[in-house]
Amino acid sequence: MPVDLHHLSLLGVLAVLVAVGAVTAPEQFLSAGNLQLILTQASVIGVVTVGVTFVIIGGGIDLSVGAIVALASVWATTVATQEFGLGGMLLCALLVGLGCGLVNGLLIAYGPMVPFIATLAMLASARGLALQISDGKTQVIEVDAVLELGMRDAYVLGVPPLVLVFAAVTLAGWLLLGRTTFGRRTVAVGGNAEAARLAGIDVKRQRLLLYLLSGLCCGIAAFMLIVLTGSGQNTNGNLYELDAIAAAIIGGTLLSGGRGTITGSVLGVLVFTTITNLFALNNLQSDVQQIAKGAIIVAAVLVQHRTARSGTA
Repeated sequence: MPVDLHHLSLLGVLAVLVAVGAVTAPEQFLSAGNLQLILTQASVIGVVTVGVTFVIIGGGIDLSVGAIVALASVWATTVATQEFGLGGMLLCALLVGLGCGLVNGLLIAYGPMVPFIATLAMLASARGLALQISDGKTQVIEVDAVLELGMRDAYVLGVPPLVLVFAAVTLAGWLLLGRTTFGRRTVAVGGNAEAARLAGIDVKRQRLLLYLLSGLCCGIAAFMLIVLTGSGQNTNGNLYELDAIAAAIIGGTLLSGGRGTITGSVLGVLVFTTITNLFALNNLQSDVQQIAKGAIIVAAVLVQHRTARSGTA
């Protein structure tokens, strides 16, 4: 199957990157601590990517995920919110994410507004509100229960809690997309919205639910980022929208909608995170890293077009 071959190719890319790391920085790259770091860094953007993948498969786009993460992380770390402890902070982050997703979904599904414009407006608004709430300052976490989640004592069999959350979200996303009616409706709406409507699918409702799902993933990622950094900042989630969309694309998700997998998107996240780690270990400049990522995205899109043309030939 083409999707399986694509996954194998991504695994091949990961294998090459691991080989490069083993040759260029063997002691640092292959250490248990560094592998834990790679997985931890992939976890936050990975959760966001799961939500973005659903939106793109459904024929939409979400440019606001990074700003939603920032707003949720800032709102959940105010002094007033921290008074409610871990549970209150987590609930706040989730509700902010869902609220932003609801606004996006209503504007796009019932507005109707073009997804690009609606989520671009949310990007600007959420960033501005995050800046206003935080007053441009870093909000330090003082809740011990939250801080303890980021410590080594919280690891489960050597696995950081954030990685376990990422794994759980990935599994839930995989089941939701591939094993439920919701997943089949998402693919149908993204492939041909009019045909889906004639088949009895409530297209507007489905699009609303997709943006709610994306917002929920942003809320989860915001709390993970709070645990990871021990703070809330209005600059959190910077360029997450680009990283998540890029990971989904190289994972095989079509920007036009109707096709994609959670497995491919997660592999895309791991490829990008490993590249970032390799560049850091080898003291290479970030601009070269961005060029490398751009080249990978272009190559992935070209492969998609070639595969699509071969399939219709």
